[in-house]
Amino acid sequence: MSIQGYLLKQYANWKLKDVPEAQRAQMLTLIQKDPELFKKIGEEVERRKKGGESEVKAAMEVMKKYRAELAALMQK
Repeated sequence: MSIQGYLLKQYANWKLKDVPEAQRAQMLTLIQKDPELFKKIGEEVERRKKGGESEVKAAMEVMKKYRAELAALMQK
């Protein structure tokens, strides 16, 4: 595992600490498959939050936008 992969895993574990272990492992696997997609999603959520939207609403809207890419990633 690269240093970047290790740091990404540690950060994800920290952010997802309240998520059940099985779901956390699934999310980490998805993030490792396509980190650029999740970077784009995170940046867009942050931009929407700064625009005044709540974090939950921003995340839901962005996830809807990237639904096709996420579904394809889950099928890999």
